[in-house]
Amino acid sequence: MIYVGLGANLVHPIHGGPANTLKIVRKSLDGRHIKVLRMSDLYETSPVPVSDDPWFVNAVLSLETDLTPRDLLQLLHKTENVFGRERSAINAPRVIDLDLLAYHDIVSLPGEIPILPHPRLDQRIFVMKPLSELDPEWIHPRTGHVAREILSKIPSTQKCRRLKYF
Repeated sequence: MIYVGLGANLVHPIHGGPANTLKIVRKSLDGRHIKVLRMSDLYETSPVPVSDDPWFVNAVLSLETDLTPRDLLQLLHKTENVFGRERSAINAPRVIDLDLLAYHDIVSLPGEIPILPHPRLDQRIFVMKPLSELDPEWIHPRTGHVAREILSKIPSTQKCRRLKYF
């Protein structure tokens, strides 16, 4: 399975709040060499690392594609650009963030791009909570750990709550 993480914590000038932006981005990806199979619920999550920045809205998509991992990553970056993503500083607030989390069981070799699976996905509640919703038995191809077990070990300092209305 291929998983892509979505996140935003700034209001988009055209699409509105982060939750609405994520729904529109999801629709924009479907059909462009991509078949979106499922989208997790949306979650409000505290910034990582902890900061005074606005909380994020996050979700995970499961999808199929005929694109290579590198081509998929390029398409995700192009989509971020179309939606006005500005890259200023690491972990800065943003109108959209798209991350290639996992591409089947591929494990990248050192120096390969993209790095698969995403190097910090198992340390982030904003990834593991929605990914575990989609597939609690997903196995991390590098560590062999199961998604629900990974989720249970994430520090409680990372806050996450399901959005009820979106």
